[in-house]
Amino acid sequence: MKKLDIFKKGLFIENPIFVLLLGLCSALAITTSLTNAIGMGMAVTCVLIMSNVIISLLRNIIPNEIRIPVFIVVIATLVKCVQMLMNAYTPALYESLGVFIPLIVVNCIILGRAESFASKNGIVDSLLDALGMGLGYTFAVLVISFFRELIGTGGLSLYNPFDASQVIFDVKIFADYAVSLFTQPAGAFMTLGCILAFVQFLKIKKEKKAKKLKEAEVK
Repeated sequence: MKKLDIFKKGLFIENPIFVLLLGLCSALAITTSLTNAIGMGMAVTCVLIMSNVIISLLRNIIPNEIRIPVFIVVIATLVKCVQMLMNAYTPALYESLGVFIPLIVVNCIILGRAESFASKNGIVDSLLDALGMGLGYTFAVLVISFFRELIGTGGLSLYNPFDASQVIFDVKIFADYAVSLFTQPAGAFMTLGCILAFVQFLKIKKEKKAKKLKEAEVK
């Protein structure tokens, strides 16, 4: 598989949220604002990259019988490091994301890539796979946050994760007509459902187009 294909796979073809439906717990819980989405996306991407690289390096010396416990120990250690760094340098974001930072340990995306890819491939390929999956996850939570915040509050805002007092932008579009339901858990499920339906629509449309082209070639 080409290097670029490995990277693009996580972004679009096997997007962890919109296609594989992995890591939905954090994706639904923290997507109330763009700031939260960026923070969680950065945290997950960092852990993904470091865990994939480390596991790829150690893949030939880890006994097959205990590979899953070893993967979990590596991931848990990295998550703890990321958690402490966020607590030190982005305290406001750390408080906002709360318990979902340590829960990155049990994020299916990270353990899944460690088991299905990093443990079977070289360092460069594992790095590209982690980067693609991490950016794919970040893109997905940003899309969900965009619609939830826009519809739920009637506007969009983004704050500097390293300095909560610094506002990058804060725009109100239709605050008087906001639907607060979308800031609640039910709104997260509704938003994700609509996005998944749209993704499925595009997938079916693409398959039909490919089928028509194939039939035309046969004729």
